[in-house]
Amino acid sequence: MLRPMHLSERLASVLLLAACGSSAFAQSPPNTLSPAEVSAGWILLFDGETTFGWAPRGEGQWEVSEGALSHRPGTGPGMLSTTTEFADFELAAEFWVDATANSGVFLRCPSEGEITAENAYEVNIYDAHDTWPTGSINLVARRSGDVSTVGRWNRYELRAQGDHLVIRLNGQTVVDARDSKHTRGTLALQNLKGEGVVRFRNLKLRPLGLESIFNGRDLAGWQAIPGRKSVYSVTPEGWLNVKDGNGDLQSEGEYANFVFQLEILSNGTHLNSGVFFRAQRGQFWSGYESQIRNQWEGNDRSRPVDYGTGGLYNRQPARRVVSNDREWFTMTILAHGRHLATWVNGIQVTDFTDPRPPHQSARQGYRAEAGVLSLQGHDPTTDLSFRNLRIVELP
Repeated sequence: MLRPMHLSERLASVLLLAACGSSAFAQSPPNTLSPAEVSAGWILLFDGETTFGWAPRGEGQWEVSEGALSHRPGTGPGMLSTTTEFADFELAAEFWVDATANSGVFLRCPSEGEITAENAYEVNIYDAHDTWPTGSINLVARRSGDVSTVGRWNRYELRAQGDHLVIRLNGQTVVDARDSKHTRGTLALQNLKGEGVVRFRNLKLRPLGLESIFNGRDLAGWQAIPGRKSVYSVTPEGWLNVKDGNGDLQSEGEYANFVFQLEILSNGTHLNSGVFFRAQRGQFWSGYESQIRNQWEGNDRSRPVDYGTGGLYNRQPARRVVSNDREWFTMTILAHGRHLATWVNGIQVTDFTDPRPPHQSARQGYRAEAGVLSLQGHDPTTDLSFRNLRIVELP
């Protein structure tokens, strides 16, 4: 019998696939992303081993079993919800259900309290439902065609963009509808009555609507704080580069609740930099900081040095250093209200809710107000490149 792959092995597989190029797209192991998916902006919502980034709602408890998120028998009805909110996205999810379980995938849920088909979009999983059988959006649209999902793995591909909702089940479009009741929220998995068996795996999401904020030609739309040592430039390849330090290059736009994705290359060993957000315009290193430092203790990537890449500096270390020096990697930062989350190469490394009293500076307390993004030049050894900087604000 093959033993299940541990998280560290799956991460190694992702890195190996990255070295092999996008031809490995269809060969990704379960609960991982191919290099093509990472480049396209996909993130993992489930790592195959833990419930990191998820929280139960209701009586029912959930566990990880054989690489799947499973409702724990005998614990009662309930939901498992992401701690992070999303607005417009594509979501891929595989599910296995028996004939007893009444389940569903919920979109744009309230971040606290009870989740229902009235305050979120429920994509049903229950073949026997008279009105809203599997593939339907409860109270919105009944699915077309005949579907049988019991006793096997099935694949949902769900798209929510503004008021446009599209449901694909096992490769077939079963719902194409419009509804504008809910614009943003968490995602949730359900066992309605706490009965039967339901499992989920390969939960992947790609944010939609991101727009470029770097033109690849010059530093239009960005302004360095004067009097600092960092040198910001655009390379012949069209990358934004920072050398030397210290320094702070700030965006023209200001953002409060958003998804920000960018690709980063550290051109040295264990270089130190960061991406600041909700920062004060003209103020040096004033925002929340998603750290850039590809260093860990010994051979253990779960022991980052100085918070590690993707860690929220002085708030929460990365639970694992995913990226390597001298290799491009993708960072995703998502902020809504007090909640902040980061992914590196599509793997979630932080999940943080700021408990501090409000303050104008995120260095000193919780900052909800919109602020600039900034790219840090840390010290004389700094040499980093950035490309494909893109952002979308949450409604």
